[in-house]
Amino acid sequence: MEIFVDADACPVKEEVIRVADRHRLAVHMVGNSWMRLDGATSVNRVVVPEGFDAADNWIAEHVGAGDIAITADIRLAARCLARGARVLGPTGKPFTEAGIGMALAMRDLNEYLRDAGEIRGGGPAFSRQDRSRFLEALEQTIQSLKRERPSS
Repeated sequence: MEIFVDADACPVKEEVIRVADRHRLAVHMVGNSWMRLDGATSVNRVVVPEGFDAADNWIAEHVGAGDIAITADIRLAARCLARGARVLGPTGKPFTEAGIGMALAMRDLNEYLRDAGEIRGGGPAFSRQDRSRFLEALEQTIQSLKRERPSS
């Protein structure tokens, strides 16, 4: 079990590292630039070349069944789910096979409405409650995967 983080705009990098260290899990922080991560012993910093979806492509090529991906990118979430990984958003919301089709459709609809000028801006600001929900969801996901694979 490894954790893959779409790290460029991820607000929960420190939380991922803390939980991964406690469980002795490897973490891959993937982004387009070097990341300073104080005290990170289990982190593999992966700096991909600049380019459209370069970090997403690296994660989608390396993540597998029994791994965890952390991303807010719905298209990347779908790719990771297709490879058998569990996927969490930074607010702790899990992406699932049952809900990814609707999430992709809503993403495309919102993109169309933004392009048409019908809506503006993004979602709500990231909150302490989001951080807390994320920590709880990550812990639950790790425990669930450990129960599924007790020899790991």
